[in-house]
Amino acid sequence: MKKIYSVLLLFSAIGSTAAAQTTALQTAATEATSPPVIDAGDTAWMLVATALVFLMTLPGLALFYGGLVRRKNVLNVLMQCLVIAAVIAFEWVAVGYSLAFGSSDSWLAPFIGDLDWAFLKGIQPSDLSPAFISHSQLTADGTSVGTIPHLLFIAFQGMFAIITPALIIGAFSERIKFKGFLLFSVLWALFIYNPIAHWVWSGDGWLFKMGALDFAGGTVVHINAGIAAIVTAVMLGKRRDYKGHAIPPHNIPHVFIGAALLWFGWFGFNAGSGLAADGLAANAFLVTHLSAAMAALTWALLDWLHGGKPTVVGVCTGAVAGLVAITPAAGFVGVSGALIIGVVVSVVCFLMVAFVKPKLGYDDSLDAFGVHGIGGIIGALLTGVLATSLIQPDYSGVVEGNWHQLGVQAIATLATLLFSGAGTALLFKLSDVLVGVRAGVTEEAVGLDETQHGETAYTAFD
Repeated sequence: MKKIYSVLLLFSAIGSTAAAQTTALQTAATEATSPPVIDAGDTAWMLVATALVFLMTLPGLALFYGGLVRRKNVLNVLMQCLVIAAVIAFEWVAVGYSLAFGSSDSWLAPFIGDLDWAFLKGIQPSDLSPAFISHSQLTADGTSVGTIPHLLFIAFQGMFAIITPALIIGAFSERIKFKGFLLFSVLWALFIYNPIAHWVWSGDGWLFKMGALDFAGGTVVHINAGIAAIVTAVMLGKRRDYKGHAIPPHNIPHVFIGAALLWFGWFGFNAGSGLAADGLAANAFLVTHLSAAMAALTWALLDWLHGGKPTVVGVCTGAVAGLVAITPAAGFVGVSGALIIGVVVSVVCFLMVAFVKPKLGYDDSLDAFGVHGIGGIIGALLTGVLATSLIQPDYSGVVEGNWHQLGVQAIATLATLLFSGAGTALLFKLSDVLVGVRAGVTEEAVGLDETQHGETAYTAFD
């Protein structure tokens, strides 16, 4: 009887195994033939991430920059951020997205897209996004597509297109005419941001094909805006009452709130750049937070050693520097890399702001170059040093013996600096010729709130 029972168990186990194998084969066959679909989880996360990136500009950057200027210019800064959010949203759907991420059949393909997607022509709500990263699925003809709607990818990237020219505001605050600022910003988005985004993030881009690593915008956003910042600051000239040192901010609580919102929104900026709700997003989220925290602590210590007291503005600036530098590396480095990046960027940016800027005498009003430009350069280069295959198996840096990656990062950095620097100078000069960019003596003395917008932020009784 026991033998019969053992035989029955054996046949039962064999049958179960065969059934399981048959089910697995059927499932694999179904998955291989089933059309790619929108993933609800990835889509839900990316909707949130897109909103978080928009929060970085409005109200995050607006309050951060607005608090740093004098009270007579705070509305001007808020208005600059507000109008960029509006005008670049239109520019992006009209031609910007197509130029940045479209494909071209001509010799221009590595440098700029065509206009096939102008005004998002032909893109339907059910269409899947192009797959510019490894997280993708295959169509029946072997084409790689993403897991989120194409329209959502467009919206997400549009938020990057908005905040990048907004960062430049910090360089020329308190002395630029509004109409000159508006014309320059639109031209810059069209002819500087879109090509560089195509180079680095489009499948056709020459830097993309070279293997440049920029997970969320170290080159495209921060180096790009940072070099534009120093070029415009020098071309515009110093504020007439600038004495070679920082002018005290009018509202430090606004600086703190703005920095906190930037830190919060940056989780969407970096963790969303993997375009999926997965482990890569979790890593990007964590290292973003750690780099910002370490940079904030380092800046506080430097403030303490240099000035005798840690300052709120200093710690906020340090946190932003840490966020900037981790941006290109967030999908390629782990915890130790994030901590190193946070310390290094804080030290270098502190030296730029506290010593180099006063020594050279340029008036980068709110340290857009000293934090975003320098921080972006550090982040891009350290990505080439600290990238590890433990995060993404296909990528590594100097720490794992891949010196080639550092060379590619240096080429991407230099190309961005040269193109954006020269292009910015040309477009800024053109804007000056067409409408004028420098505010007049009286306009600057009275304040841009009244002279450019006919409003004041505070009454005489505040």
